[in-house]
Amino acid sequence: MSIKWYEDGTLNLAANCLDRHLQENGDRTAIIWEGDDASQSKHISYKELHRDVCRFANTLLELGIKKGDVVAIYMPMVPEAAVAMLACARIGAVHSVIFGGFSPEAVAGRIIDSNSRLVITSDEGVRAGRSIPLKKNVDDALKNPNVTSVEHVVVLKRTGGKIDWQEGRDLWWHDLVEQASDQHQAEEMNAEDPLFILYTSGSTGKPKGVLHTTGGYLVYAALTFKYVFDYHPGDIYWCTADVGWVTGHSYLLYGPLACGATTLMFEGVPNWPTPARMAQVVDKHQVNILYTAPTAIRALMAEGDKAIEGTDRSSLRILGSVGEPINPEAWEWYWKKIGNEKCPVVDTWWQTETGGFMITPLPGATELKAGSATRPFFGVQPALVDNEGNPLEGATEGSLVITDSWPGQARTLFGDHERFEQTYFSTFKNMYFSGDGARRDEDGYYWITGRVDDVLNVSGHRLGTAEIESALVAHPKIAEAAVVGIPHNIKGQAIYAYVTLNHGEEPSPELYAEVRNWGA
Repeated sequence: MSIKWYEDGTLNLAANCLDRHLQENGDRTAIIWEGDDASQSKHISYKELHRDVCRFANTLLELGIKKGDVVAIYMPMVPEAAVAMLACARIGAVHSVIFGGFSPEAVAGRIIDSNSRLVITSDEGVRAGRSIPLKKNVDDALKNPNVTSVEHVVVLKRTGGKIDWQEGRDLWWHDLVEQASDQHQAEEMNAEDPLFILYTSGSTGKPKGVLHTTGGYLVYAALTFKYVFDYHPGDIYWCTADVGWVTGHSYLLYGPLACGATTLMFEGVPNWPTPARMAQVVDKHQVNILYTAPTAIRALMAEGDKAIEGTDRSSLRILGSVGEPINPEAWEWYWKKIGNEKCPVVDTWWQTETGGFMITPLPGATELKAGSATRPFFGVQPALVDNEGNPLEGATEGSLVITDSWPGQARTLFGDHERFEQTYFSTFKNMYFSGDGARRDEDGYYWITGRVDDVLNVSGHRLGTAEIESALVAHPKIAEAAVVGIPHNIKGQAIYAYVTLNHGEEPSPELYAEVRNWGA
């Protein structure tokens, strides 16, 4: 199984996202950053972002990072995370962004699997007024004896909090970029050169390093962004996703920047310090396009009118939903309350492995149905099949597959092409198996019904049952564990674990609390 698009073409992603816009729109805001603390925000122009990316690209080269090397990025939602990603793309290094909420064990596993030479992190992150010990987590991850590839840790000073320091290994971001030139010629990359690895949960316990290449991915992220959000120059666009997930890669950064858009990066959470924080940010920055997850929508919905108190949200033109199927009640509330009954809701179905939207409405062109992702994007060929892989026609329900390739498709799993073929193409021959079930109605609209494999969808994030069970069994008092998903009003699904204790161990409220926190 070999997937290639535009393989005789060359490009550089960072040049397409930055340099291309400098002559005509260099002063346009590229990133609006809104801090966890509402008093902190800043605008970064395309010219300024280009300068910062060039400086950090030169910094990476000074540290010996070269084309094809893997760089792990474990950072909060700050502009420097975007700078680090774009700088990697600029020199041809492969970035592996690790979500800032992951544990030291998860960080270590991803560093080991990808053979990362460099880790970029921050002293701490900030979320809902609390500090997140990112540098400490990296320190703990690097104590794992199987982590042997990391040469340096670059640390951004976000809070100034106290951290441990290893001389020779640890380097301050600000010291490095001060000395770096702001001139850098982007590396010419083949369309099929690797761009990034992003780990996603599998059903077997070991996270999968989904690998995307440069040309097809950027074409697809840019095209889907432009048409699905009906982007027009001057629009202010806000995707609430963390940069550690594929939504943050494709629709917080690369899709918008390739189109010369202004993208809002938010460090905080939508309902802190008040339930109206999301609506306040929309008004403050006059956001035109809002893209968020059903989990956030349901959390705000639970607050009732407090979620919109003192705001008018009149700047909004388009709403989007991502990460999990949106239930019709949440869809209606989102449309009515956040969008004032005037904004189309684009309910997008896609995955880490697809790179961009697969089934989605086009605003103003597709008749909407609350809870349906509607129809496939240009060129995407979905089908529903039965357990034997036979195509099902008309109004029906089955496993959702894609029958032909598309530019944004993942090319492999890093270091394990056999697993890639087995996971996605062995269940149904010559078809991409999504792992999701779906229903198609009499109008040809698709309704995602949920996972059909051993993967849970909690708050829009995929979590493998085997991975959680392995973590639980690692507890010294636990003999066996089985994990299932249960319905949850806010998160969609919650994790329910059945645990057998080791011989001689007795259940207690203390042990219950300890086990609940163990897997966190």
